Amino acid sequence: MAIITTSPSELNKRITIQSPTRTADGMGGWTEAWSTLATVWAAVWPVSAKEILQGGQTSMELTHRIRIRYRDGVLASQRILYGTRYLSIIGIINPSERGEWLDLLCKENG
Repeated sequence: MAIITTSPSELNKRITIQSPTRTADGMGGWTEAWSTLATVWAAVWPVSAKEILQGGQTSMELTHRIRIRYRDGVLASQRILYGTRYLSIIGIINPSERGEWLDLLCKENG
C-alpha cells in the first residue's frame, strides 16, 4: 500500500474512539455498552468496497484508513464512530515507527 503523507490540515474529520464496557445487569449476567475514550481529529480515506452474500442476503463491506495523531491505548477491540457510522478496528499501524501518527485500518458493514 502506498505511503500516505499527512499535514495537520488534512486532519479535518472528527471521529470518536469507543471502547466496550461490561456492566452487571443485576441478575448474574452482563450488559455490554460502548463508552467514549476520546474524540479526535482525523484524516479518513476509503480503501475498498465489496459485496458479500451471506445467508441469502447481500451486504456491502467497506474499508477505510483513518490517520490520527499518535496516542497510547488504541486497541483493535475498540471501534470508531464516524458521523453516524460505526467502524471496527481491524489493524493499527505506527507508519513511521516514530510515534507521530497512527493508521487505523477499519471495516464498516453496511
